[in-house]
Amino acid sequence: MSGLVLAVFLYVVCAVLLIAEVFIPSGGLLGVCAFAAVAGGITIFFGHGPFAGWIGVGFAAVMIPSILALAYKIFPKTRFGKAVTLSPPDRSTGDAIPDAEQLRRLVGARGVVLTPLRPVGVCEFSGKRIECVAESGYVDKGTPVEVIRVQGTQPTVRIR
Repeated sequence: MSGLVLAVFLYVVCAVLLIAEVFIPSGGLLGVCAFAAVAGGITIFFGHGPFAGWIGVGFAAVMIPSILALAYKIFPKTRFGKAVTLSPPDRSTGDAIPDAEQLRRLVGARGVVLTPLRPVGVCEFSGKRIECVAESGYVDKGTPVEVIRVQGTQPTVRIR
């Protein structure tokens, strides 16, 4: 019976090491140790018979993805996770890059060049600063332009 206790202990060690792998940058060393622990546990389970071994394999197949999913779900909510992960852009301030659909509504809009278009630069349309590409090479600052098309998130402008 002590062999089964050791196998269960190795599974617990595997779970702890997998969680640690998510939170501690180890270059995969903790993951390798976790794999070794679960392999040792499976070996012990198979030492008690094929039925116990396959039960151990099945449990490991469910435990490992579940532990990783839980750890990755918790990670961004921790103090360390908040410090190392990026937050999504705040679209309420208007400083974020507009969606492609919002940009498509700009076709036909008239604005002014804020930075020289070489051929890419910044234009202003109705008070919003948007990166644009010039249809024809270089366009000076202050030149009035019109949006002629939008490809993805890149409006193309033409001199009016």
